[in-house]
Amino acid sequence: MNNTASILVLVFFAVTFIQSAYDKVFSWQGNIDWLKGHFAQTILKNNVPLALFIILILELITGVLTLVGCVELLINGGKTFGFYGAVFSSITLIFLLLGQRLAKDYDGARTIAIYFIPSIIAVWWLS
Repeated sequence: MNNTASILVLVFFAVTFIQSAYDKVFSWQGNIDWLKGHFAQTILKNNVPLALFIILILELITGVLTLVGCVELLINGGKTFGFYGAVFSSITLIFLLLGQRLAKDYDGARTIAIYFIPSIIAVWWLS
């Protein structure tokens, strides 16, 4: 498998998750306020800060693993970090999908499903 496609997908997820984590860290209260309304009618309504913190941690792990995976592929062709980054991207997206489905935000869930396709492809390429 040509590493170029794998590197591009890993960069895509590194940018996606690092930017999202950055937004959560530097706009924490704004995110909490918006999400409390988004999840007001769900089982998450009383646990929004905890849920957001869990997603933040998953996004940070995913972002770091995908970024390191890019470097590893470029330096020595290794796929270990990229593989785990792709797996974590899939897990993170499943958590995000669950939240969107609980909130009955089907357009948001559809968007996450679109992101899930390249994450699964990356898992396959890097395994």
